[in-house]
Amino acid sequence: MDLSSGLNCFVGINGAGKTNVLDAVYYLSMCKSALGSTDPGSLNKNVDAEFFMLTGNYLSDEGNTEEIVCSYKRGGSSKSVRRAGKEYERLSDHVGLVPVVIVSPQDIFLINDAAEERRRWLNSFISQFDREYMAALIKYNRVLAERNTMLKVADGMGCGELLDVVDEQLAYYGQKIHARRTEIIAGLAEKVERYYAIISGERESVSLTYRSELNEAELGELLRASRERDLLNRHTGSGVHRDDVIMKIGGQMLKRFGSQGQQKSFLVALKLAQYDDIASRMKERPLLLLDDLFDKLDNDRLGHLMSLTADGSFGQTLISDCNEERLRAVLDSRGVPYKLFHVADGEVKEEKNEEV
Repeated sequence: MDLSSGLNCFVGINGAGKTNVLDAVYYLSMCKSALGSTDPGSLNKNVDAEFFMLTGNYLSDEGNTEEIVCSYKRGGSSKSVRRAGKEYERLSDHVGLVPVVIVSPQDIFLINDAAEERRRWLNSFISQFDREYMAALIKYNRVLAERNTMLKVADGMGCGELLDVVDEQLAYYGQKIHARRTEIIAGLAEKVERYYAIISGERESVSLTYRSELNEAELGELLRASRERDLLNRHTGSGVHRDDVIMKIGGQMLKRFGSQGQQKSFLVALKLAQYDDIASRMKERPLLLLDDLFDKLDNDRLGHLMSLTADGSFGQTLISDCNEERLRAVLDSRGVPYKLFHVADGEVKEEKNEEV
C-alpha cells in the first residue's frame, strides 16, 4: 500500500479485513496486536497459515527513513522484529521508535471493565516515550511477584527481615511510577476536556483524574501498615498495581451516566489527548488509527472530529468504515483531502485520483 501522508480511508463490508490493515500498522509499532490477539491468533485461519510477515517503510517528521520487518512462525517463541535488517534482542527496545495511537471499538473496555485495563492502557501509553518508566514498571512487577510468593509461603514466621528488604524495593519503584502517572494524568486531563468540548460542540463537561493510595501516603508506610493483613490474605493489598483512572461526565461516573455517543466521544478525546502528549514529548507525530470510528457518533460530532484531523496537526491517519457513502459525505462536506482504499476478501485496492 502506498499511503498518503495525511488521511487514508479503508472501506468495505464487515469482515472484509479493514481492521486487519490497521492492526498490522499497530503491530509494527508495538510488537503486538491492538485487538488483544495472541501471535498464533493473528495468523490467517482461512488458509491455515503457518506464519505472517509485516514490512513497513517509514519517513519521520525529521526526514529519517526506517524499514521495520516483523515475522512470526507458528510454534515456540519465534517472533522476530528487525530494524534496518538488524534483529532486536528485546522487543521492548523497539516500542516508541514509531509511536502510534489507536481508537477502536475495543476501547470501550477502558470505561466498562476493571481498573486493570485502564492501568494497562496507561502503562502502554507512557512506555512509548519513557524508558525509565518502563524499566521501573518491569522491576516493580518482578518485586511484587516475589513479595506475593513470600506471603504465600511465609505464614508469618521468620519473614520479617526479608519482607523489609522487598518492601523497600517495592516502595522505591512504586513511588517512581506514581510520580510519573500523576504528572501524565494531570497534563492529559486538560487536553481531554478541550478535545471533548470540540467534538461535542461544548454540550457537556468531562473530567479525568488519577486515583491512588499513594496520593495520601508513601508506599513504604502503606506496606508496613498492611503487612499483617497481607500475610493473612497472602497477597499485596497496597501499591500502584491497584491504581485507577477515573472518568466522569457532568460530575457523574461516565460508565453509569454517559450515553453510548458520550462514551465514544470521551474515548476519542482521550486518545487525541494521548496523541498530543506523545507528539509534544517525542517531537514526532504518532500514527493515528481510527477503527470503525463512525459507530455511535452523530454527524455533528463526526464533522467536528474530521475538521480536527484535516488541519495537519495529526499527521498520517488511517480510518476504517463500512459505510463508504457516509464517509465520503462527511469528508467532502468539510473539504478534507483523503485517499480511499477498498478492502474485500483480505485484499486492498486503492481508488486512483481520490486524494484532493
